[in-house]
Amino acid sequence: MSYFVDEYWVSDGGGVTRRDRQGCAYRAYVPDPLMGRAFTLDGDVAADVADAETAILRLNNQASSLVNTEVIARILLRTEAVASSKIEGLQANARRLLKVEAAREFATDGRRDVTAQEVLGNVDAMADALSAADGAADITVDTILQIHASLLAGTPLAMYGGKVRSVQNWIGGSDYNPCSAAYVPPPPEMVPALLLDLVAFCNDDSLPAVAQAAVVHAQFETVHPFVDGNGRTGRALIHLILRRRGIAPHVVPPVSLVLATLSTDYVAGLTAFRHEGDAASAQAMSGLNRWVALFAGCCTRAVHDSNAYETRIQRIQDAWRAQVGPVRRNSAVDTLLNILPGSPIITVTGAARVLGRSFNAASKAIAQLTAAGVLKQISVGRRNRAFEAPDVIDAFTVLERQLSSPEGDTRISAPMRPVPARRQGDGE
Repeated sequence: MSYFVDEYWVSDGGGVTRRDRQGCAYRAYVPDPLMGRAFTLDGDVAADVADAETAILRLNNQASSLVNTEVIARILLRTEAVASSKIEGLQANARRLLKVEAAREFATDGRRDVTAQEVLGNVDAMADALSAADGAADITVDTILQIHASLLAGTPLAMYGGKVRSVQNWIGGSDYNPCSAAYVPPPPEMVPALLLDLVAFCNDDSLPAVAQAAVVHAQFETVHPFVDGNGRTGRALIHLILRRRGIAPHVVPPVSLVLATLSTDYVAGLTAFRHEGDAASAQAMSGLNRWVALFAGCCTRAVHDSNAYETRIQRIQDAWRAQVGPVRRNSAVDTLLNILPGSPIITVTGAARVLGRSFNAASKAIAQLTAAGVLKQISVGRRNRAFEAPDVIDAFTVLERQLSSPEGDTRISAPMRPVPARRQGDGE
């Protein structure tokens, strides 16, 4: 049975205003454990979940024939990680992010862009989540701690990475007290037991995979077990569940981009999930179904837009090959044409590494693609050269804009968050 705990906040004197420095009574929410709870999905919600799972499976099957699965998975993983950051206020457009990623091979360049580095930390954390799903039979508390530690590594909050909170936190209101908070998670002493229950549920396959991912995400955000980075870790758990259940072995659609677009509905869905009282009550079941229906719909929408992106990339690759002319199969140029959608900004050294060819062979392949107009030379950092495939970055931008619009087209409904400008002539 879920309930509220009445607590009193004792001010430490911090804060600029009198209101910030005040003490107050507040209520912390303690959710029902997940294990042993009955989850009943309404007929239409169960159908939405089934549709979402079918769409995700189809995306994964088609990805292996349309575009190399590792390539499309990488670009969608980056998109999803950027989305997770955008929900929490970090902004880095595709070109800026890709340039910093390309600069990683240089010792000094790109490190001043703190925001892009933090977003790249999201990419690493997402990759860690998928690796954990592949490498372990069960999800454990340590799995979640490792993901969180990876998320915060290299940021000012790295000291909190992988550590369950020992203090009360809250969402909204003042930075100094929970007096006006929109939501106050459970007291810190209750968090360890709730995390153990959460991971037990992560390893229970009683619910359909999409419904399980929805419940795990909502419960994690409800518990809010870390000082910071809860949102991004909670969205990485979506990947973890869908990968573990086998419906997304190659590609997890960028659900977070849709959740970011429907942020009001997202918060309302999480709030509805947090019922008070008996888990079998009408209120609890209604809240559960409202949240799962929203989550399933976001999955289906993410798949639809991901399919459009894949089709766009395939057309770009066809156009590239027409520009370049005949090339020998498995040559450096042929392989690089397949790799560019996943690495649209690349250095000669990086190309040599991923191609498994010499620096000279990679340099010649890049020169040929540059001459054909597939690539153009840019600067990375202060002195280093890189090469950009602008068509891919433009397609990436169209995907971001498409997913930022409630109607899937920013010409019909305005984007719900800052997005890169649309290039003249691009459709959405």
